Amino acid sequence: MLGAFVTAFYIGYVVANVVGGILTDTIGGRKTLILALLPLGVATFCFGYTHNLRTGFALQLVMGLSAGADYSAGVKIIASWFGKDRGRALGFYSTATSLAVVIANSTVPSMSNWFGWQNAFRVLGVATFCWAIVTFFLLRDSPTTPSSRITRRELGALLKNRNLVLLALAGCGALWGTVGFGAWGNALMTKQYGISPVTAGSISALFGVGAVIAKPLLGWVSDLLNGATKLVSIVCLICFAAMLVVFGECSTVTQFYIVAPFLGAVAFGYTPVLIAQVTRASGAKSAGAAAGFTNAIWQSGSALAPIFVGQVYAASHSFSYALLTLAAGPICGASILLFVARRPAYDQQRTPEVPAQSTISQHPVNSH
Repeated sequence: MLGAFVTAFYIGYVVANVVGGILTDTIGGRKTLILALLPLGVATFCFGYTHNLRTGFALQLVMGLSAGADYSAGVKIIASWFGKDRGRALGFYSTATSLAVVIANSTVPSMSNWFGWQNAFRVLGVATFCWAIVTFFLLRDSPTTPSSRITRRELGALLKNRNLVLLALAGCGALWGTVGFGAWGNALMTKQYGISPVTAGSISALFGVGAVIAKPLLGWVSDLLNGATKLVSIVCLICFAAMLVVFGECSTVTQFYIVAPFLGAVAFGYTPVLIAQVTRASGAKSAGAAAGFTNAIWQSGSALAPIFVGQVYAASHSFSYALLTLAAGPICGASILLFVARRPAYDQQRTPEVPAQSTISQHPVNSH
């Protein structure tokens, strides 16, 4: 049932990424982000009143449909504001998910114990709704005049872009491991070793701390090693799979505390490097649609992993087998990245409809 809730959210999330990516390149990232945050806040608040599986499944689906547009909107805005230092910008931007892991695991278990899980969801819902209001007043799409809307021809070109397709499949394998661990890590430690939910949450918070450090660091490395971003991604995914295996062999709280930050560093560190490759392959004008398309495929791994891991653990009652199941994803992702062309197909075959200034090499740099 827990796996069903997580899967319901990511089903909606996958669908919303495709629609949200196109919407972002049509009406702009700021409007798309606001339209995503408002219903997400309402649905999260209402989940606090859930009393059965059907209602919970439906609300999680709505939450996923709302939340799915935020990623492509953010990537579109970053691509519009930053040029040469885009890797670092994406590194800082992508720490949002890792900081959320740290904050949520540090506060929500205790909040649930004190006030009930229902009130925890209501607080999160109100906070999300309020952030939509902040976004309305403070966020801007770009430092210059927004670019024109994406055309159908440009959308079709994205779907035929070999590098984008490969990056989408590689990210699917990577997110299989990342989100699968995020969904099951606490529950598996609690179920297998009798660790309290609060202690398991603090272990996962360290998992997030490692990610917060690694994301901007690897984003900065990708800026320094412009031609080696593929290598950085492959090495990170291989290390991710290895650390999942190591975590699966742990059995004490001390061991989990030691391994968690290193696992978090490689479990999330690859994301800014992959995102930078996506924006480089698509160009700034189509960055929203490209981010939505690739992330939709990435999150299909997120949607499937919780169910598969739940089935493996239910059949084997083995913590190690569950972690090995997760490790298969990043190994597949690293293997697929081997076939990504070093120079993006977008730069090699620029169509007349796509202006030259939309490529990363000619995009105006603005680091403010």
